[in-house]
Amino acid sequence: MDPIADRADAPEVLELPPLHLELTWRALGHDDAEALHGLLRASEEHDRSPRVSSLPEVRELFEGSWRTPRTDTLGGFDHDGVLRAFAMAEVRPDDERTVRAFLRGTVHPQWRGRGIGRAVLAWMEGRGRQLLAATGKTAPARLAVYVDEDARDQRRLYAAAGFSPVRWYTTMRRDLRAPLPEVAAPDGVRVLPWSDELDDAALPVHNEVFADHWGSEPQSPETWRQHRTHFAPGWSFVAVDRDGAVVGYTLAGRYEQDWPVLGYTCGYTDLLGVRRAWRGRRVAVALLTRAMEAFRADGMEYAVLTVDNDNPTGAHGLYARLGYEAVHGEVLYSVEI
Repeated sequence: MDPIADRADAPEVLELPPLHLELTWRALGHDDAEALHGLLRASEEHDRSPRVSSLPEVRELFEGSWRTPRTDTLGGFDHDGVLRAFAMAEVRPDDERTVRAFLRGTVHPQWRGRGIGRAVLAWMEGRGRQLLAATGKTAPARLAVYVDEDARDQRRLYAAAGFSPVRWYTTMRRDLRAPLPEVAAPDGVRVLPWSDELDDAALPVHNEVFADHWGSEPQSPETWRQHRTHFAPGWSFVAVDRDGAVVGYTLAGRYEQDWPVLGYTCGYTDLLGVRRAWRGRRVAVALLTRAMEAFRADGMEYAVLTVDNDNPTGAHGLYARLGYEAVHGEVLYSVEI
């Protein structure tokens, strides 16, 4: 393909939102984390989001060697210096098959309906195109943003800007009060608790496992360990063969800030992967069951995970057979470049 720089239609100069919106705009940094957390919480509460941003998660938005907040974030402040709008664009350096610019933004509920959302989206898209062009790569490229399935206003906003819904994801939960399946690890496989040593060994396996998954890209050691604020090692496990080689893994998170909104406690399976040669041998079931046992032992009411509806391994059906039921949906909107 032609270089992304020739396809991205990146603006030479990225204009700030217009003055008539009555906000003052500047880049955000670590010192703005608490203000940003407050803005995100106000938006999430108004939008009835099932996910709640924690302050440590917000601080993570400004961490990572590939991130440059002074150029890739934007905040809109009112006359009293209160943050009312936020925008961010991010491109990770390890993308190979499709180079992705992830966009994220919001406007305080009291400031919506004034055109600020359209202006924030225009800035995000422009910065995303600039970041894609700057990679120097020739692979396909994508502007991407995740939207709650029920967020009709946001979905209309992105559709009007030329974004299309290209992928659907379903969050599922499993009642841990119901009996768990009695599943032994397959012959020649042991399911072990997570450890730092196994964490290192699981990374190349993860990159291999997800090589055939839509929208997945290789992770570096740095990005692999990013966003571990709510990582629960006691709920995470690794399957190894007789030689100690990793054949599968599951990583779990403890998102206590979500529980009051959800109305129940839960252990969340962030990642589950099994090497191709070991698929169909109930390794995934053994890992999930071990995790659910750990969730229940710590008093959790549900096990929760999110699945790509078109997952190539048939994971959606596997989860349904284990008693998981759909509770929420999310849509990936994109512009393909």
